[in-house]
Amino acid sequence: MDEYGDMLLRTASLLLKDRQSAEEAVQDTFIQAYAKMSQLQEPDRLKAWLIRIVVNRCRMRQRTWSWRNIFPAGGSELQTNKDADFTAGAEELFMVEWHNVRLAESMRNLDYLYRECLTLYYFHEMSIREISEQLNTSENTIKSRLARGRTLLKKILVKEGHFL
Repeated sequence: MDEYGDMLLRTASLLLKDRQSAEEAVQDTFIQAYAKMSQLQEPDRLKAWLIRIVVNRCRMRQRTWSWRNIFPAGGSELQTNKDADFTAGAEELFMVEWHNVRLAESMRNLDYLYRECLTLYYFHEMSIREISEQLNTSENTIKSRLARGRTLLKKILVKEGHFL
């Protein structure tokens, strides 16, 4: 949990837009992973397995009618990258974190399918093939979602004045 908890929480926060729901999704992920640990055939794929579980938990929450209506667009702060280079100057570090937060907030305005693909591709550095396997979707569909997601994200960033 210590090793993967922050990463899973960042992923769930990006996908769900609500920190409390993200925390619940991560908790559910660890409970399910513990209960099904015997099904993990390749221990070196633990990270990918946990990501798949948390993405599926987030999908389930997105589909739940009552959840969407109780938390229509609840936002909360996204955890920032703790692995930043601390040798950089304070101003540079601030600007990097500010841009990361702006990007995460802008991504929250995207539809779930685009957020999901962009998060796995850019934040988890998964290949298109890995994402297609993870989401049980064709590679061409993933490519389309990434392209549309990038286009929509760029429009959002331009509209908000963060990208010229």
